[in-house]
Amino acid sequence: MSSSNPELRRQVIAIYKELLYLGRDYPLGFSYFRPRLHRAFMANAHIRSDEDIQKGIERAEFVKKEIEALYYLKRYRTLRKRYNGA
Repeated sequence: MSSSNPELRRQVIAIYKELLYLGRDYPLGFSYFRPRLHRAFMANAHIRSDEDIQKGIERAEFVKKEIEALYYLKRYRTLRKRYNGA
């Protein structure tokens, strides 16, 4: 990533850390999640355009929301099974 825009660099690092934190509870395990996250970010390491970097950040935010939804669904199913017996 270009050092021309330190704000974008900060945002990329922040979303990476947030996704790593969410990956701790990933159903297939952190050892499954972390290398794939790293590979996804490294695949986009060549991007230099501010617009493309911003698109990547928006996609990472979408993935973050999807992972959170997965966790909420898992929690909901567990609670429903526990209390409804279904």
